[in-house]
Amino acid sequence: MSERIATRIDGLTLTLSNLDKPLFPSGFTKGELISYYVGVADAMLPHLRDRAVTRVRCPDGTAGPSFYEKNVPPGAPDWVDTVDVATSAGTVTYVTAHRTADLVWLANLAAVELHTPQWLIHDATDSPDGLLLSGEHEPRATTLIVDLDPGPGITPADSARAAIRAATVLAEVGLVAHPKTSGNKGIQLTVPIQPTPASVVHAFATALAQHLARSHPSMYVATMSKEARANLVFVDYGQNLAARNTVTAYSVRGLDEPSVATPLTWDEVAALRPDSVLRTSPTQALDRVQRLGDLWAATLPTAASPSLPSPDF
Repeated sequence: MSERIATRIDGLTLTLSNLDKPLFPSGFTKGELISYYVGVADAMLPHLRDRAVTRVRCPDGTAGPSFYEKNVPPGAPDWVDTVDVATSAGTVTYVTAHRTADLVWLANLAAVELHTPQWLIHDATDSPDGLLLSGEHEPRATTLIVDLDPGPGITPADSARAAIRAATVLAEVGLVAHPKTSGNKGIQLTVPIQPTPASVVHAFATALAQHLARSHPSMYVATMSKEARANLVFVDYGQNLAARNTVTAYSVRGLDEPSVATPLTWDEVAALRPDSVLRTSPTQALDRVQRLGDLWAATLPTAASPSLPSPDF
């Protein structure tokens, strides 16, 4: 029988179990995952708040089967907030996370990864079946994502050059990009924008990807074919679709050892070498937050965020 421990967080009672269970082959346990999410909560929660949360759950650890979970799981506490979203496959009831207790509850379910869309719940239009993802009332995205996925043969230094060049193109049209690691091998750029229909943002991202691939064919590729990605960086524009999501800043990734999707400074990007490692451990991520604060705060929507220009590349 698994050991269960009751605790109170944010005035709520949670029952935790199997805290000593390793979730990673490296030995990193569920208790350590929970402890990390408690420690990073103040920095992470602003980037989860008011967004539907998709989880990657690894109930038998990251070496075992994992699955994406969108619907609220059976047995969720009644204090967990949810939002209904109308999709082509029917209504999905997502969970939301705005308290440390929410993060602890999710981590206790072995929800290692947390992913969110680019739109806010309050910027979407409700219907009897939930928030609408398409049509004239589609959600308004508050961020543009440029996901730079390195193909075989691409080094961290190559990824850095690709990120800097993409950010330069964005700067030329008045957009400021902020870099973070994906938690694995790639670099993702986030651009805060005024709320904009998700289909418009996706069209802009598509045009940007095509422009980069056309202007710098020895660096980028804009096609999804994996066979075409050798020695190139794939500009994944699809994450800007209303139905898609991106790993949230400070989320752990379900790899062989725990690594965190980590906000970077541009100086850090420029300093990447071919032999650099783009993975950051939970301990290192917490240390960075203590030293640098929340570097990702600059991506939060504000009244000063720019409007998305026409994609005239």
